Amino acid sequence: MNSKLISLAAVAVSFCFIQSSGLNDNSTPAITGTSASLPLESIKLPMGFSISVYAEVDNARSLAISPSGVVYVGNRSEDKVYAVKDTDGDGKADKKWVIASGLNMPNGVAFRNGDLYVAEVSRILKFPNIESKLDNPGKPEVVYDKYPTEAHHGWKYIAFGPDGKLYVPVGAPCNICEPEKPIYASITRMNADGSGLEIIAHGVRNTVGFAWHPTTKQMWFTDNGRDMLGDDIPPCELNMLSKTGQHFGYPYCHGGTIKDPEFGSKRPCSDFVVPKVNLGAHVAPLGIKFYTGKMFPAEYKNQIILAEHGSWNRSKKSGYQLVMVKDDQSKGTTSQKVFASGWLDDASQKVWGRPVDVLVLPDGSMLVSDDKANVIYRVTYKG
Repeated sequence: MNSKLISLAAVAVSFCFIQSSGLNDNSTPAITGTSASLPLESIKLPMGFSISVYAEVDNARSLAISPSGVVYVGNRSEDKVYAVKDTDGDGKADKKWVIASGLNMPNGVAFRNGDLYVAEVSRILKFPNIESKLDNPGKPEVVYDKYPTEAHHGWKYIAFGPDGKLYVPVGAPCNICEPEKPIYASITRMNADGSGLEIIAHGVRNTVGFAWHPTTKQMWFTDNGRDMLGDDIPPCELNMLSKTGQHFGYPYCHGGTIKDPEFGSKRPCSDFVVPKVNLGAHVAPLGIKFYTGKMFPAEYKNQIILAEHGSWNRSKKSGYQLVMVKDDQSKGTTSQKVFASGWLDDASQKVWGRPVDVLVLPDGSMLVSDDKANVIYRVTYKG
């Protein structure tokens, strides 16, 4: 073989090695300009805060972050899981990867010990050592595959708790009904390997967001109220789980005091845990996070930022905003106020964005996913 052929062979072998070693870059730009026309100027924030586009992701839903700064993104109406990263530190993601496709409503994502967990409707998947394989994640492992298969409220938000267990909700398979199996309208948890499944909360119609208080370690979660009782009842809820096995009312009692017209006669409201906060009717509260960063003013420390996805069956739309929930433990009171609004134009009733989940970045800024505008925003404070 002459020297020219040997040289070409060496190049071919080198190329094959690069390909098989996963060193090829399968990422795409995280921002292409499709979001440039979004009316960000219409979003109202407190003085000193600003908002910008962090990444463009179709149907961006649940968010999770790794220690290296990779943000993982689930979606509900499509079949993909994404990853985005700000590799140059300019406050905007510049790389985006498709981690998986062909999945069944992969809404939930969680990260632990180098592994990415993804929730489909009926099963939990794991992508081991995902950080080293963003360009070629390979097939996931099935952690658990015995959840119900109903799509109605079947998409899942997942997160690891302070106890190291994976928390997974199972929504009611209906608007209002008395499910025969206790797994429905519940919150479950399991070990990271899928073993030890247990139900820790009952009477939860459909939670799509929860978090643990930074100091008390108690679990707080949103719950979407039932439909078809009119514009103003029942309220959606923000609840707190103080001990395993508590019941939060569904389908018998809503908002702590409202008996359901169909099932309310079966059990009194006094049987159930009262919500920490009754939110607006039909506002569809989803993701929540306790603000633990140092960028925002002191009043935000350890308080909840909550995403209201917005109503779909109210004569006048409501929600479509971020809410700050202040839990004053010294006074034993919990209050709420609007933190960000403007995705809904009250006068025209037109909606251009729907907040889904929130995530606090290491620098103290905050990400917000939006599955209608197909973006992830970054909220910053400069004073």
